Amino acid sequence: MSDSEPTFVPCPTCGKNVTWGKQSPWRPFCSERCRLIDLGEWFDEKHKIPSEETPFDEDLSEY
Repeated sequence: MSDSEPTFVPCPTCGKNVTWGKQSPWRPFCSERCRLIDLGEWFDEKHKIPSEETPFDEDLSEY
């Protein structure tokens, strides 16, 4: 692939192809709307990073 050919990635929210470059300010998302949908899913804990530890376990045991 040459430098002049654009690179496309799928939007994580809707799957639409997004050009990876300065012309796509919301990359890897296709729009601010898709970015905010993804952020909302993190806030609602629909997306999680698996962990065996619970945050603040040590802090709670002191009370």
